[in-house]
Amino acid sequence: MRGPGADDRYWQALGDGKLEMQQCAGCGRWNWPAVWRCGECGSWEHQWHEVPMKGHIFSWTRTWHDFGSAKELPPPFISVVIELEGAGHRRLLGTLDSNDAAVHIGAQVTGRIIHVTVDNESIPALQWQMMAQASTSSNPQTEGQS
Repeated sequence: MRGPGADDRYWQALGDGKLEMQQCAGCGRWNWPAVWRCGECGSWEHQWHEVPMKGHIFSWTRTWHDFGSAKELPPPFISVVIELEGAGHRRLLGTLDSNDAAVHIGAQVTGRIIHVTVDNESIPALQWQMMAQASTSSNPQTEGQS
């Protein structure tokens, strides 16, 4: 399923239980998706850094039907776009570890790496868990999004 692309190091790190993101050695821009050449300064030199699996929900959707998803993700499940801390606020896709009705934009999350089966191949994937909220006030961004 994967070939040797600019993001090969990302997949290797996930397989080793780490999240690594690419940063341009020329201008310091964090790149995702990974690139061969920085779109900001044109540098071909990049470094990979392990970053914490922490961030907040930028966007989310609940999937109610099986569209050929991995068997480890039976519907309904929640797909999330996470804005990472510590990596220039780059955004990654993943799934939420529960079908939590209280999911909302801005919720703080921590991640872990799971393995899912796609086309008979086990691949690492990011799964996120909402951190306990100090208050349980209602959030207008969650209304009508279930």
